[in-house]
Amino acid sequence: MKILQFGKFYPPHIGGIEKVMFDLTEGLNRRGIRCDVLCSNKEPKYSEERNRGYSIIRTRSYGIYHSVSVTPQMIGKLREVQDNYDIIHVHLPDPMAAVALFLCKPRVGIVLHWHGDVIRQRLLLPMYRPFQTWMLRRAEAVLATSPNYVDGSTSLAPFRSKCHVVPIGVDISGMSVSSGKVREIRERFKGKRIVLSIGRLTHYKGYEYLIEAGGHLGDDYVVLIVGSGGLDRELSRRIKDLGLTDKVHILGRVEHEELGSYYEASDVFCLSSVSKNEGFGIVQIEAMLFGKPVVSTNIQGSGVVYANVDDETGLVVEPRDPQALAGAISRICSDRDLYERLAAGGRRRAGEVFTLDNMLNSTIEVYGQVLATPHPH
Repeated sequence: MKILQFGKFYPPHIGGIEKVMFDLTEGLNRRGIRCDVLCSNKEPKYSEERNRGYSIIRTRSYGIYHSVSVTPQMIGKLREVQDNYDIIHVHLPDPMAAVALFLCKPRVGIVLHWHGDVIRQRLLLPMYRPFQTWMLRRAEAVLATSPNYVDGSTSLAPFRSKCHVVPIGVDISGMSVSSGKVREIRERFKGKRIVLSIGRLTHYKGYEYLIEAGGHLGDDYVVLIVGSGGLDRELSRRIKDLGLTDKVHILGRVEHEELGSYYEASDVFCLSSVSKNEGFGIVQIEAMLFGKPVVSTNIQGSGVVYANVDDETGLVVEPRDPQALAGAISRICSDRDLYERLAAGGRRRAGEVFTLDNMLNSTIEVYGQVLATPHPH
């Protein structure tokens, strides 16, 4: 069995989709299934790598517009390599990959990994929709990260018979914890309950509401936002305007090897996202595996509430409600029995449902079904 993971970017470029692609590629190769990667670079140069025992092809990008990497080279490269594989596993949304597939029309199996609908780029959707519909018709299988997204996506509704729920698997074994770093973080915010949030500083993360929630928390709380992105200045200005510079801190990008120490040092994790662009929220599962209760938002049709179950692994509040966020955080931190019950529930659910082995086993099972299905020629 030979698999091509096909998506927008690949580590070291950071993001939830990139992490899933990486974990699948590494895991499949560990199990003896050849799996390579075709993706876009983030700069105008072409590269091929094989330093991890498999091929990573990065095509030349001429810039990113409306979250789309413009890389015409991807079309020619897909046409060149597509017949070397039994299955092309496409990670969506990615309009460039959709166009490449449509123009190349591979004669091998196609699996779509539906990480989310196109939400914000609605002006582009009329142009993208014909390619998306063609892909959904052509594909033998669609992997969705939660049943919520299958039920809530109008795009997937006509193709439910092709959909397979494959929860994202999370492994924190690579996240080492430095006792010295944990001590340093706790010492810096001595006497404070630490509310942690991790993610790109982008529109759908709802950080403006988490910042405002900081104003509703007592002086014994501090909110740490780890991440970088286009809203950095705007959010920093919001913190200053609200007079919260002592209570809310944007820490910027933290190296992966230090993230475990931030999870360990925190008291509670908060995902304040406001739209279905947040299809799942892997950081919630990471927090659970570190024994931290989660406060998240009730985004209809998203897998966020599938990951964090209200009153089992954390608390769920309505989006765009700073007072509700603050209330849930305070309730967890002020009730030791509730805290310990949610922490234990999170560890249990993450360890039973959201494991790498489960994700790999389910994906391989779908691959087997696809290979048993005749493909269009």
